[in-house]
Amino acid sequence: MLKKAAFIDRDGTINVEKGYVHRIEDFEFLPGALDALRLFSEHNIALYVLTNQAGIAKGYYTEEQFQIITDHMLRVCESANIKIDKVLYCPHHPDGVVPGYAIPCKCRKPNTLLIEQVIAKNDYSIRDLVLIGDKKSDIDAGTALGMDTYLVLTGYGREQRSSTAPTQVAADLLAAARHIVGVC
Repeated sequence: MLKKAAFIDRDGTINVEKGYVHRIEDFEFLPGALDALRLFSEHNIALYVLTNQAGIAKGYYTEEQFQIITDHMLRVCESANIKIDKVLYCPHHPDGVVPGYAIPCKCRKPNTLLIEQVIAKNDYSIRDLVLIGDKKSDIDAGTALGMDTYLVLTGYGREQRSSTAPTQVAADLLAAARHIVGVC
């Protein structure tokens, strides 16, 4: 059965992992990422970018700077005929230094609050959803809710492969997308 929605991590899954990416000039789509996102769009699979942004809590950049790069990503996607339904992000980190953000929370992966909110708003069934990411925290979030999960071997995926148990492992986002929609 085709999925209705995909929750996709950003850094290391959609774009090159460069450590706290927050400037447009540092944002670089991974090879095949736009093709993967377009493939989901062509199959009417809703797209949710789900990203931890600890750099905000740690004072490396602001929410406004995060929004600028998010807007850039969305513009590129739109020009490639890709519809991102929503970008969900957690600006918190318990080891942060910025007041109001330096907290433990329920929205930071592997916690599931952001996903649960989307499920409730859209009346999705867990079997209709998939989560794709390059870190254990991504996979653990999806697993906690009973979702199918894909660990991509980009970003931190290769080094975290042995520490997590995804439903599937894929070379990259495009390989995951092809598997999910059933094309080779």
